[in-house]
Amino acid sequence: MRGQILAVKVISKAKMTTAISIEDVRREVKILKALSGHSNLVKFYDACEDALNVYIIMELCEGGELLDRILSRGGRYSEEDAKVIVEQILNVVAFCHLQGVVHRDLKPENFLFSTKDEHSPMKIIDFGLSDFIRPDERLNDIVGSAYYVAPEVLHRSYSTEADMWSIGVITYILLCGSRPFWARTESGIFRSVLRADPNFDDTPWISVSPAGKDFVKRLLNKDYRKRMTAAQALSHPWLRDESRPIPLDMLVLKLIKGYLRSTPFKRAALKALSRAITEDELIYIRAQYNLLEPSNTDGRISIENFRMALLQNSTDAMKESRALDILNALEPLAYRRMDFEEFQAATISPYQLEALSRWEEIAEAAFEYFEQEGNRPITIEELAQEMNLSSAAYTIVRDWIRPSDGKLSFLALVLPTVSPRKQPQKKLLQKGAEGHKCRSVFRFLLTMVRRHFMVLRTITKCFQKQNSRKATLFVCRLVRCLVLSYFMGLVAKCHTVLTSTDSVAIGAIKAFPLTRLGPQQIARKTRSPSAGRAGKAEIFTKETGL
Repeated sequence: MRGQILAVKVISKAKMTTAISIEDVRREVKILKALSGHSNLVKFYDACEDALNVYIIMELCEGGELLDRILSRGGRYSEEDAKVIVEQILNVVAFCHLQGVVHRDLKPENFLFSTKDEHSPMKIIDFGLSDFIRPDERLNDIVGSAYYVAPEVLHRSYSTEADMWSIGVITYILLCGSRPFWARTESGIFRSVLRADPNFDDTPWISVSPAGKDFVKRLLNKDYRKRMTAAQALSHPWLRDESRPIPLDMLVLKLIKGYLRSTPFKRAALKALSRAITEDELIYIRAQYNLLEPSNTDGRISIENFRMALLQNSTDAMKESRALDILNALEPLAYRRMDFEEFQAATISPYQLEALSRWEEIAEAAFEYFEQEGNRPITIEELAQEMNLSSAAYTIVRDWIRPSDGKLSFLALVLPTVSPRKQPQKKLLQKGAEGHKCRSVFRFLLTMVRRHFMVLRTITKCFQKQNSRKATLFVCRLVRCLVLSYFMGLVAKCHTVLTSTDSVAIGAIKAFPLTRLGPQQIARKTRSPSAGRAGKAEIFTKETGL
């Protein structure tokens, strides 16, 4: 190191006036020490202090900020050049997330080029707002830069998905030269992040490939559960490169954890969905399976494969974040092995599938997987056959058997959240199911969505004018319930995914003639002071606390 020119970050102690600010500096040094070994991560040498300052000694990057490079190119990159930049960002962020570190301040200013060469590698810097995070932990402090902050950060419940949103904003800027969310004030920017949708119709986007647009849209999804992880983004068709290895993804372990704890109903539904996925969409899952190095004899994996894969990629940061604790949840794999077919079912995310353009096709194919006779209802025998259950399966689902013909209808399967004998909306829901038994129930649900979509948008705008964020989110939740009724019913043993609030709300939609009300009438209904006159509209306040 002698004779080498280094960079020194100087932090004045005069600005460290609170215990929180002192802890932030200590955590930054700890993270820089713990993270090591990645080519796109700025190299840390040492940290010291005197009476006035704290000094963090790091590798010197002479190529300047990514922001300066963007400006020097006229405000935007070509699509091919942008791919090179985004790939480097995703590689280092995937490394950090696997170690259990969330950056929380990703922006062009925090990426430096090693040299002034046009093809110089890029380094991520400034871990001052970063934190260690366990796989299932949610953070709640609002940090970051306004233009790049994710919606869930403003809602005070976020994890590593917030970094992926920031990467989506950076990619948007690289491709079109403007910010996806803009306002004159910080509060205005936050409102735009929460409510506005990015514009993909302006001139620069006309020349961007459909794959590039899809890539950005899947990162800028306001539902963090539908967002791609860094490893998934690297396997997206826009960036896919068979010669480049895809890093291990912590999401795989979290999904398998949920799968091992799930019911037979959920596993059967995931199996059905996995069979509807194309080979192109399986590239990421196959790559993750191969990273676990399955047995050469039978091609299966056990908990030891997961342990070895994590330890091979482990740094001190993984110990600090306690990321290895997730292995405790995979103990069932200590007594059995998992083949690729089961791994495929365990590692698909229903929320991410919903974000795909062909989601309706996937959901209908999954329904057809259960329904074998072509008559639309699912018989108990068909369900038991796919789940490898005995005749005792009849007693498990007897409460949802349709009394008219002894079959399990689509609505009867997905709507109950508790035993139908105790559910107050039983008659209402049964009436809706029987009224449409001559058509595909799946198509009926889609018809309901189309029928009420404009009305739900009107309700959302009314609630937004009253600054009721919870109400807006609740209305959005209703739409999700309708679209995902099929899958979510199977996925959660028919009574764990759709909460009691969802069921009551669905009942309210079916009983409350929303299509006959205008915006002013809807507002009057929701603001009615009289409990006796409010009728069904009071469900929105009583059940949700809005």
